[in-house]
Amino acid sequence: MNADNLFSRVSSPWLFVPTLYFAEGVPYVIINNVSVIFYKQLGVDNTQIAFWTSFLYLPWVLKMFWGPIVDGYATKRKWTIYTQLGMTICLLSLAYSFQVSNFFLVSLLILGIGAFISATHDIAADGFYMLALERDAQAFFVGIRSTFYRFATIFASGIVVFLAGQLELELEDIALSWTIAIALSSVIFAALVIFHWFLLPIPTNDIEQKVSVKTIFSFYTQTVRSYFNQSKILAVLAFILFYRFGEGMLVKISAPFLLDETAVGGLGLSTSDVGLAYGTIGTFALVLGGVIGGILIAEFELRKIIWWMAIALNLPNLFYVYMAYTQPAITLVYVLVAIEQFGYGLGMAAYSVYLIYIAKEEYKTSHFAISTGIMALGMMIPGFISGYLQQVLGYPMFFILICFLAIPGIFTLYFIPLDLEKCDR
Repeated sequence: MNADNLFSRVSSPWLFVPTLYFAEGVPYVIINNVSVIFYKQLGVDNTQIAFWTSFLYLPWVLKMFWGPIVDGYATKRKWTIYTQLGMTICLLSLAYSFQVSNFFLVSLLILGIGAFISATHDIAADGFYMLALERDAQAFFVGIRSTFYRFATIFASGIVVFLAGQLELELEDIALSWTIAIALSSVIFAALVIFHWFLLPIPTNDIEQKVSVKTIFSFYTQTVRSYFNQSKILAVLAFILFYRFGEGMLVKISAPFLLDETAVGGLGLSTSDVGLAYGTIGTFALVLGGVIGGILIAEFELRKIIWWMAIALNLPNLFYVYMAYTQPAITLVYVLVAIEQFGYGLGMAAYSVYLIYIAKEEYKTSHFAISTGIMALGMMIPGFISGYLQQVLGYPMFFILICFLAIPGIFTLYFIPLDLEKCDR
């Protein structure tokens, strides 16, 4: 037995589960959230930022279509390691792209490739998790994987952004500051690749196989037909698309709003301040909201609590209206962002549980993949137009519009099935 096989076979889940899901979270946050911040600091206008970065959701919308390829060719272990290696190269390339003259086009292309690789890594890592752990261990470690995914959020949108902000002040060179900060991420990702190369186990059931085109087509047909034959499917689709519609706009504009000068309606915060607001304080509030949301659902049942959690998701958007009109002190900004993120955690807990609820047992993984793909579409569509609307309306009216856009998502709750027995199960 060679050395890497020896290390792999004795690897404990406590060693690889935390790092595996940290590696899953970092690229997603950098591609979809941090990109908004560094483009803003590099002088790209809100319309361009919102429109083009919204396209980066597309691989997560479509990943269900190449899932069977990951299932049918090579092993999950190989897919996981090689996609992490590809992501390391993408991050290093992204860091360099800030130094070229046409940085926006080059960096956007790199982010698009990185999004495809990251979405593929999600498929492989989740599949590997289920192969490497027994059923009881999967349930036990689900909280660990979620926690370290959130640590990835803190690292990417908190530490990396804060570091870039501090470098901006010291070096007085925004492009170089972000080059250093993203390059640091690529170095850490390279370390994860080496770590996983030696310490990811080699499950006996993670075998290479060849799946025919006919088999893949048959799988798609059965999965899609069973999903769209569900009761009240139009109402369910409307719920998935519109539940986060307002937030799909807010997530693309909130950081530019905090960073913009007060003269143009923003709050004039520094890059480091935004890193603290969203990446650290906000993320801890988000995790707390998610944990409490899960407890509330278990205690009171989803059908009884989902209305209140939908309100918790959307009502704090009023804080942005308040901040746009009053431009409060930074301490109050931290508090309001934390409350907004806490409400988001509560609302997302209900949303996530419902997506699990509508995934039928026989096709549970595939149905959940379809639902999350539609969810990503529900984030992408409003993101396309958010920058344009903000430029036309200004920040105060834009945030008022977001508050009204919460109504359709809440309205769908009247029509979706919320069967008590199924929810309990």
